[in-house]
Amino acid sequence: MTLLVKPNAQPLVSVLTPVYNGESYLVECIESVLAQTYQNWEYYIFNNCSIDRTLEIAKSYAEKDSRIRVITNSKFVGRLRNHNIAFRQMSSSSKYCKVVHADDWLFPECIMRMVELAEAHPTLAIVGAYGLGNAHVFWVGLDDRRNVFSGREICRKTLLGDRYLCGSPTSMLIRSDEIRKRPAFYNEANPHCDMEACFDVLREQDFGFVHQVLTYTRVHSEAASAFSDRFNTYILGSLEVLTKYGRTYLSDDEYDQQSKRWRNRYYKFLGSRVFRNREKGFWEYHRKELSRLGYSLSMGNVAKAVLVEVLDLALNPLNTSKRIASRLSHLLGNTTK
Repeated sequence: MTLLVKPNAQPLVSVLTPVYNGESYLVECIESVLAQTYQNWEYYIFNNCSIDRTLEIAKSYAEKDSRIRVITNSKFVGRLRNHNIAFRQMSSSSKYCKVVHADDWLFPECIMRMVELAEAHPTLAIVGAYGLGNAHVFWVGLDDRRNVFSGREICRKTLLGDRYLCGSPTSMLIRSDEIRKRPAFYNEANPHCDMEACFDVLREQDFGFVHQVLTYTRVHSEAASAFSDRFNTYILGSLEVLTKYGRTYLSDDEYDQQSKRWRNRYYKFLGSRVFRNREKGFWEYHRKELSRLGYSLSMGNVAKAVLVEVLDLALNPLNTSKRIASRLSHLLGNTTK
């Protein structure tokens, strides 16, 4: 492969790893950064008061490579705040920012291939790529004959369809100036603030995509995504993005259609969970999150969705209508307290 970015002309890339109790996977993460074919990087590891061997592991690498720096927070903070702390510590001379989560890793050509594309197209604010998640390839769906897409095109595709194409923090390269110009790059109230940040940045910038698997995201029970899977925060995250940016990218009719679609999808999910949910705090979480977005939890809409669920459950002889009514009354009653 002919390198477009020669070693003596490589712009500085800030690589950031916010971490809490990451001893199980941190070595593999750090080694993947050290193995990059791209060499002009600085690497900050932000230890969020870990109580395992995270700090010991990080310091052992920093002692061997001056490009690696370890920063430990004075007190424990939320996961997203630790990301914002990391963003603020980037060198003022860095041109690009590359997050790699402590339980993820990068393929050797990752930074090189992403920077090559960004340098060839100065309008690109974000560069993504395919990512491997356990045995599955993520972020597929873009035209593989193209590497450059308008931000508006990408955001409209996301809002009008069911597929988010920008990727995860680990799978993206971001121009550092886009981060610097915002007091807080991540909205810490939104579990899917990385998606929200992309919509904000791409209002005026373009999106690049390398059609190559360049990152690995580990899917496991202790990952932040595990909570999202159990509580289905993805629906709320999508609803928040639609509420904030829908009218920027969509026509009024499109916005109304998508708002209805996402509300119906959301209440269908809530209705299905009335009989199956065992997560403590599930209903309170969704009530508070809806309130934060300016909505209220409509028990009428939940009840309508439950009727559909009742029809499904009625086909199961193990569920009697008495048990269904009892469970429904108990759960819906708890949400009004």
